[in-house]
Amino acid sequence: MARVYLDYNATAPLRSEARAAMIAAMDVVGNPSSVHAEGRAAKGLVERARAQVAAAFGAEGADVIFTSGATEAAALACAGRGLAGAGVEHDAVGAWVSDELEVDEDGRVGVPDPARSVLQMANSETGVVQALPEGLAVSDMTQAFGKLPMAFNWSGCQMALVSAHKLGGPKGIGALVVKRGTDVAAQILGGGQEMGRRAGTENVIGIAGFGAAAEAAARDLEGETWARVEKLRNILESTIAQFANETIFVGKAVDRLPNTSCFITPGWKGETQVMAMDLAGFAISAGSACSSGKVRASKVLRAMGFDEAKASSAIRVSLGPQTTEDEIMRFAEDWLKRWQKHQGRMV
Repeated sequence: MARVYLDYNATAPLRSEARAAMIAAMDVVGNPSSVHAEGRAAKGLVERARAQVAAAFGAEGADVIFTSGATEAAALACAGRGLAGAGVEHDAVGAWVSDELEVDEDGRVGVPDPARSVLQMANSETGVVQALPEGLAVSDMTQAFGKLPMAFNWSGCQMALVSAHKLGGPKGIGALVVKRGTDVAAQILGGGQEMGRRAGTENVIGIAGFGAAAEAAARDLEGETWARVEKLRNILESTIAQFANETIFVGKAVDRLPNTSCFITPGWKGETQVMAMDLAGFAISAGSACSSGKVRASKVLRAMGFDEAKASSAIRVSLGPQTTEDEIMRFAEDWLKRWQKHQGRMV
């Protein structure tokens, strides 16, 4: 039987629109910084993609600075600024901020001083969505972009991080979106590319794919795509809860991404669950993909107040537009079989 992919928050499958744009870009030979016709053609692809990302992100009039991904964008936005953050932030952001903002049991963060703080829009592990305060310095919008209706220009943020491969674009390309007039000091020096804020020849192929994926993702938001995904997520949770009544669904009491379910089954290691379900043909995770392979409890769940044992017993199932109800029911059935077997060993 075909494998079932339920790890969209780690990376989404490449969209056909992105693949087509990348293949076309491979035939454009020029360097975007060259002034001849070939260079102008390459530059045109970059600027078209910049406009596509800005339009999809509701960031017309803002600066879209292309980077190698959200991790580089986080460094560009946060390095040297002395910003405050919370323990639920992705490690790419947490590496640059002080861990001083308080998190409640539902994963919501208090931000007393937005102008010197970072706050994610949605958490990659739990799906918990934050209310962004006006004047926020930086927001990691990587998981929310393409899944939630949004407009950077109305968010009240100075800067936002985004990444292509979370919404069906290629890996290795992202952007820092900056409110025009905001000071950003280049971290990579050596050229005047990206408005002097990020030196290095642009990744034209990746950028073209990003633009096409962002445009396609925006179209999905206009229809019922994500409402259908949310319905499937809820079916999954209700099916599991019906039989495994000790299972804890994290963040269920607050707003979450429509595709994300993080649940804790006390006493059953998350990594053990991931391996068992992988062997059964299902791709899920035990947390952020950037932390996978590390034997430790989720720092996000620990920040929310879960103890070490519970934080080590969580898995994340993240759905996408291509997920079907049959796949969800197959997953729930197989997971419950393995849960029952685990319960038998615990007796």
